[in-house]
Amino acid sequence: MLRSVEQKRQGPVTSGGEDPRVTELRSAVSRLRRELAAHPGRFADRSIAEEELAALDAMAAGGAPEIMRLRRSLLLVAGAIGSVSALAPGVSRVRDAVNLFGEPPRG
Repeated sequence: MLRSVEQKRQGPVTSGGEDPRVTELRSAVSRLRRELAAHPGRFADRSIAEEELAALDAMAAGGAPEIMRLRRSLLLVAGAIGSVSALAPGVSRVRDAVNLFGEPPRG
């Protein structure tokens, strides 16, 4: 099967038409958003984490997100959630999903 230049740039595509990296990212972000919403504790930067998770979801929903923007949002989420150990596994899943998109361009 021949692939277009655009498909090669975006990465693999499942038979359903969605890049499996995007599917993984959306799943990880959705799960962390649910965990964050259910977390009873209060912390100062909760709204930042919620906003950046929403931004990650929007980027993933758009198809082929920019690696630098993904990494920026991941950094903000990790910094905002910080020491809330109950949410650390969810942040790790999101980081792993972002890493599926590769390293940011150097330069």
